[in-house]
Amino acid sequence: MQHGKDTASGPLRDLRVIEFQGLGPGPMCATFLGDMGADVIRIDRTANPAQTDYGALGRNRRSIALNLKHPAGVATALRLVAAADAAIDPFRPGVMERLGLGPEACLARNPRLVFGRMTGWGQDGPLAQAAGHDINYIAVTGALHAIGERGRKPVPPLALVGDYGGGALYLAFGMACALLEAQRTGQGQIVDAAMVDGVALLMSAQYGIRDRGGWAGARGENMLDGGAHFYGCYECADGEWISLGAMEPQFYALLREQLGLDDPAFDAQNDPAAWPALTEMIANVVRGRTRAEWCALLEGTDVCFAPVLTMDEARSYPPNVGRKVFVDVDGERQAAPGPRLSRTPASVRRGRPRIGAHTDEVLGEFGFTADEIATLREAGGIG
Repeated sequence: MQHGKDTASGPLRDLRVIEFQGLGPGPMCATFLGDMGADVIRIDRTANPAQTDYGALGRNRRSIALNLKHPAGVATALRLVAAADAAIDPFRPGVMERLGLGPEACLARNPRLVFGRMTGWGQDGPLAQAAGHDINYIAVTGALHAIGERGRKPVPPLALVGDYGGGALYLAFGMACALLEAQRTGQGQIVDAAMVDGVALLMSAQYGIRDRGGWAGARGENMLDGGAHFYGCYECADGEWISLGAMEPQFYALLREQLGLDDPAFDAQNDPAAWPALTEMIANVVRGRTRAEWCALLEGTDVCFAPVLTMDEARSYPPNVGRKVFVDVDGERQAAPGPRLSRTPASVRRGRPRIGAHTDEVLGEFGFTADEIATLREAGGIG
C-alpha cells in the first residue's frame, strides 16, 4: 500500500483532529476518526518520547513534537486547537487544565471545538482521580464477573470491552455526534466518555436478561457465557478448538443432524439443568475429529460454526482474505478500516509516523512562518 499524499475519501475528510498522545483507547479513537478521513495530528511529547502507536493505533495521522511543559509549546498547541474541529484528551481529569490546555481554554480560542475526553472513571465522581486500567473498569460494571468458566476465576477479555468497546468506540461515537451538531450550530462542546459508562451501556442486554430472571448469578451457567451446550467452544482431536453457536431451533436441529446427536436428552435444549451433561456429550463427539475435519463438514452451514483461530491464523484465514478483513500497511497486516461506506469509504492513507516527523509541515499549514518555527525550536517549545 502506498502512503504519500493524503487523499482521504471518507466522510470526515474535511475535519481536523488534534490528538494529544496517550495510550490505548485515545489512540484507537483517533484511528477510527482518521480511517474515516479526518486529518489527525498527534501531539507527541519532546521529553522522553515513546513510540506506543503499534499496529493500527498509529496509522492515518501525522506527528508533531511539542514540549507542553514549556509556555511556547502550550501556546503552539492552543494555536493548533484554534484552527481544528476536535481534540482528544486521553489524560486523567485535571491534567489538561494544569497544562493550560483544558476545555475552557481551548473553547475560548475555538467555540466550535469538540473536546473529547477519555477516562476510566469519568471527569467527576468518587474515583475520578484514581488510577485504573481496563480490568478495573469492567470489574465494577458486572462485565468481568460474568466472563469465565463455571467455578473458575473471571477472565480478563484482552482489554477489548473497556479500552476499545466501552472506551474508544464510545468516545468516537460521541465525538462524531458532537461534530455533526457543531456543523449545524457553530457551537462545540465537551464529550465526557468514561469507560465505566461505556461498558455499562454495552452490558444493557445482559442486565435486561438478568432483570427478567434469565441470567444466573454464577458465570459459566448462562446461554451466552459458555454454560449452554449449543453455545461454546470444544476441543478437537488435534488439540485445536471450534466454536458452536446454534441457538435458534432450526440451527440446533441442524447441529444435532450433523453431529449425530440422536439421544433424546438433546430435546431439552433450553433446560439449564441439562446443559452440563449435554456439553460433555458434545465434547466427546467433537474430540473424535480434527479441527480441519470439522471445518470440512460444518464451515459455511447454518450450524453457526467457526474454527477458533490464533491471531496469525486469522490473518490468513481464506474467508477473511476474501472479505479483505485485514490489509497490508508498511509491512504489517492490520485490521481494515470500517464500517464500509459505499460512497465515501474509509481508507488507510499513511502508516505509523515517526515521532515529530511532521512538525514543520503541520505548523506551516497552520500559518507558522519559517522564522517562527525556528524560534520555537530554539526556545525548546518544539522538537
